[in-house]
Amino acid sequence: MTEVRYTKEHEWVRIDGTTATVGITDFAQGALGDIVFVEVPSAGKDLKAGGEAAVVESVKAASEVYAPLSGKVLEGNAALPDAPETVNKDPQGAGWFFKMQLSNPGELSALMDETAYKAYVAELG
Repeated sequence: MTEVRYTKEHEWVRIDGTTATVGITDFAQGALGDIVFVEVPSAGKDLKAGGEAAVVESVKAASEVYAPLSGKVLEGNAALPDAPETVNKDPQGAGWFFKMQLSNPGELSALMDETAYKAYVAELG
């Protein structure tokens, strides 16, 4: 079963077994505006939950993308550096940033489900 979780930094995580696909939410891409540059992590990179994992730049600002969970990068989305606008068009689909192998699935409990995330975003106004 595939499960999606969210962070307060507006990353989404799609969990399939012990593999996680990570990207930024529609809310995040909307706040950033037109995305002009994306740097994704290399395969094999070890990530710690809450640590820097990727970079996204828009016409408005540059921002870090944080690892929502700890683990090892399986692959970065090779299409994004050449087509960063994909993140604006399909942030929770083709605009994913990286896939990772989870080292501590228990960290999932710290992330929000969709209902909690929607309530969180609503509070932000």
